Amino acid sequence: MDLRYLCFHLHRRRRQSSPPSPPPETRTTTSPTFSSSSVHHLLLFTLCVNHIFSGNNPSHTATAFDLNTITFDQGYAPLFSDFNIDRSEDDTTVRLLLNRHSGSGIISTDYYNYGFFSAKIKLPTEYTAGIVVAFYASNVDMFPKTHDELDLEFLGNVRGKPWRFQTNMYGNGSTTRGREERYRLWFDPSKEFHRYSILWTRNKIIFYVDEIPVREVLRDENMGGDYPSKPMSSYATVWDASTWATGGGRHKVDYRFEPFTSEFQDLVLQGCPVDPTDAISTNCLDAIDELESSEFATITPRQRQAKKWFREKYMYYSYCYDRLRYPSPLPECLLISSEQELFKNNGRLKSPQRFHKIHHHRQRPNTTTTAVY
Repeated sequence: MDLRYLCFHLHRRRRQSSPPSPPPETRTTTSPTFSSSSVHHLLLFTLCVNHIFSGNNPSHTATAFDLNTITFDQGYAPLFSDFNIDRSEDDTTVRLLLNRHSGSGIISTDYYNYGFFSAKIKLPTEYTAGIVVAFYASNVDMFPKTHDELDLEFLGNVRGKPWRFQTNMYGNGSTTRGREERYRLWFDPSKEFHRYSILWTRNKIIFYVDEIPVREVLRDENMGGDYPSKPMSSYATVWDASTWATGGGRHKVDYRFEPFTSEFQDLVLQGCPVDPTDAISTNCLDAIDELESSEFATITPRQRQAKKWFREKYMYYSYCYDRLRYPSPLPECLLISSEQELFKNNGRLKSPQRFHKIHHHRQRPNTTTTAVY
């Protein structure tokens, strides 16, 4: 029998009982009946896994970016609550703590005229309701009324329920026109480090999880000042957002489980450092050209396939499909039929129950906590 035929049926069985692309060590399978020999089955299973990963599993197709990492002192400084910031001896890892006294945060020592901001992050584990861990770019301290911002915000959850995250963007103080999208992940971000990145150029913005582009914003002239264009710093913070982060504020931070620790390592700051009060300097043109020609500034066909896979499987809210909020989609919204058919006119999923199936293998037995969306 043709291996591709067997792999197809094995892959179909696996998709019925597990997430599309969990890490190999967490994957569960149903034993196929292709052979009575366990050795033959093991060999066949191995061949099929390799076949699936090489061709049909988008989350495993992207190769790691070649990045130049920095130590904390080379690019960052404490933002607030130094007493809740721990640094490793080699200065490559920083731990941000949240306890009943305060959260904590760090900020890049420079502003950047466009840039690539990236870090490997591991989130707090167990009960994390009410917690927000944010990795973002902003200039709110310099332009409080007309600030720009690009957000990656991780939203904690009750025990046994997965972390969620959202991306957002503001330009020129356009906070009344939020551009949120919310997602889940295909892995547990509290178990190991994963890389999260924000690319910001003159014409596009890309949010990455590892090397998968989860969101792309192409600049449209009709956006006007809503497209971020002023120099920004890079930030990382952890804080108590009990009023809204989990279940609309129903679930609060429980400080019996303090401290809540977020770890950041292998930091990347790429772009042109500038004085935020100056106009764009011609000295930045070479740095901007280098940024826009970098491998992470172009989405390859395989990455685009992975992006499609992620958004159709794990995105559960998008402002572009929220017709109650925006009867006419905002200028940068590219409506994709395969995505649009998944959402109601309030931008939320028609069938949120599918997430129960996707994350069933992570849930603790005998839990009675209801899902938090």
